[in-house]
Parts: sequence; C-alpha cells; structure tokens
Amino acid sequence: MIEFDEMQLNVAKTIHDFCKEEVVPQVKNYDREERYPLEIIQKAAQLGFTGGVIPEKYGGSGLDWKTYTLIIETFSYYCHVMGLAMSTASGLIGSGILKYGTEEQKEKYLKPLAEGKSYGAAGVTEPNSGTDVASLQTTVTKDGDYYVLNGTKMWISFLDVADWILTFGTLDRSLGHKGICAFIIDKDTPGLSFHPIKNKVGFRPIESGEVVLNEVRVNKENLVGEEGKGFNVAMTAVENGRLSVAARAAGVARACLDESLQYAKERIVFGQSIGKFQLVQSKITDMIIGVENSRYQVYKLAYLKDKGYRARYESSAAKMYATDTLMKIATDAYQIFGAYGCSDEFNVGRYFRDAKVFQIVEGQNDLHRSLIAQNALDYKS
Repeated sequence: MIEFDEMQLNVAKTIHDFCKEEVVPQVKNYDREERYPLEIIQKAAQLGFTGGVIPEKYGGSGLDWKTYTLIIETFSYYCHVMGLAMSTASGLIGSGILKYGTEEQKEKYLKPLAEGKSYGAAGVTEPNSGTDVASLQTTVTKDGDYYVLNGTKMWISFLDVADWILTFGTLDRSLGHKGICAFIIDKDTPGLSFHPIKNKVGFRPIESGEVVLNEVRVNKENLVGEEGKGFNVAMTAVENGRLSVAARAAGVARACLDESLQYAKERIVFGQSIGKFQLVQSKITDMIIGVENSRYQVYKLAYLKDKGYRARYESSAAKMYATDTLMKIATDAYQIFGAYGCSDEFNVGRYFRDAKVFQIVEGQNDLHRSLIAQNALDYKS
C-alpha cells in the first residue's frame, strides 16, 4: 500500500481544488487549440508547484522525490500537460543543469525555470537518432572562445514558449558518446530556428517540431559540464524525465478508470447499466489492477531516488510498464464508452490519443524492454 503523510495529502488536496477550478473548465479548449496553458501554469508556479526537487537556493521547492511524484500524478489526473509543466525543472530540462551546470548557469537558467518565470526546451532527438543518443549527428567545432553547432533536432517540445534550449552535439562522431557536448543556447541566437508541427495525434497543447542549428555560435560559458561529457548530462535528464512520464501515465490511467466506473453505472443498455455485464466488469478489473501496479512501480522508483540510487533500470521499468498499461487502460475505457468515446463531450478520446504518444517519448518502450533484459542478463551497455 502506498502511504502519504499529512503534508503530502494536503498538497494533493490543494492540487485537486486548484485543478477543479482552473484546469477542468479549460482543458478541452486548450487541447483543441493546441495551446500551452501558460496562464494556468503561472498560477500553479505561484503556489510553488514548479519547483520540484530543485534546491531552494536555485528557486526550487527542495521536495523529496515522493512528494514531487505525487504532485505530477495528481495534476496529470486532470491534465498530463499540467503534470509535465510541474516536472520540467526537475526532469528533462533542468536536472542536467542542476548536476553539471556552473553556478552562473544555475542562476541564469535553472532558477527562473524552477520559479516558473522562464521556460526551456531540451533538444536531444534527431531525425536519424532518437533512441540511440550516442549516434547523434549535430556537429560541434571550436572557434576560439566559441563553439559552432550545425545540425537538426526533431520532435523537440515547448517551441512556442522556450526562452532557451539545452541541446547536444558531437566534436567527433568516431568517439561515440565520448565526443558529445551539452550547451545552453538562447532562443534569439543567430542561426537557431524553430519549426513546429501542427495537428499532432496526441500531446496537442505541447508545441513540438524541428530545431535547426545553422552555424550557431555558442560562447564557452554556455557549455554544460566538460567537453565530451555531454552524454552524462543527457542521461541525467532523460532518466529523471522517465519518472515524470511514468507518474503522468499513472495519473491519466486513474482518470480513465474513474470515468469508466462512472459511465458504466450510468449507461443503460438492454434495460440495465453496462456495468452489470461481465465483459465490462472484466475490463474494469484489469484497469484497477493496472492502475495499482503502475502506481507501485512509480512510487518504488521515487523511493529509490529518495534513497540516493540512480535507479536506471527501475526508471525504465516504471516508464515502460506505466505507459504500456495506460495504452491498454485507455483502449478499454474507449471500448466501454463505445461511440461516445469519439465525442469531445467526454475525455476518453483525448486520453486514448495521448496514451500512444506516452509509449514513445523518453525512449520508446522497445528500448526499455531491451535495457531491462540486458540488466537481468548482466550484459554491459
């Protein structure tokens, strides 16, 4: 059983009250409009929810991982995009800067990110190297006190709101991951351009697309970590990001279950509620077990991180299981709602569309299956 202390329960209640007032009336609109709900996120930031595990000296809330995970899951019950917004400083965008960045970088970029006063993006994936980060093709050449980057990133999020991007390139492709460097690049830097992709299947409020780096000159002060150590920055980011993805998936799965329970009791077919039918009950049972097991994996990962473990393979297990389970639960929820699942009146259509994308982001699930098996077989990667 997952237990929470009084403080954590009060945090969850505050989020529920906040979301019922601010998110629920707007989520369908901003999803349809493909609009990042900045005005709602800024209100949540004022309550300290964007600070996550970032230390208070860098603008964060200094939370433990379990409380941070509860915040993401609870927001995601209403809208996983809100859950994502609460995770950016502690996850994919900010965690690499926290661990490897200079004090100046933390003050200039991480602190306003944690405070919800500035926004960033993480540029890892490329057209020909998503899952295989070590084979990225963006080149880096040195020119005095500057680095010059050329390349293309793909499926990068927050293009409409990002003030800067944490991105990666290689000094020498023959070195593999040992040639990778990490950089923070301000959005107005000459040669840097964003090209969004519209009308995505899921994750619609998050503007994603292509980032082009054409002779982009970056001062050495914006190198994150050491030369050739950028892969470590990237791995810190994606591994922490996987906790966020798993927690968000668990939150959406809970929403699918609760809405299916309500609909199954209200929908009358052949003179009785559809919840009376064994096939529907079977789906409900699978959903309940799936939600419980997903939350166990997620909070187990948070527990290990609170104990100081890197928990690389546990992060893969939580991400893979929670998102695969969400896909199954969202499919069953859609089936329970039948044709009404196609209607914008109900949320299950949005849950279903988003569920597929969850299986792909932060490393597609086939990668995680391989990582987990390699660990069990003691194969070194």
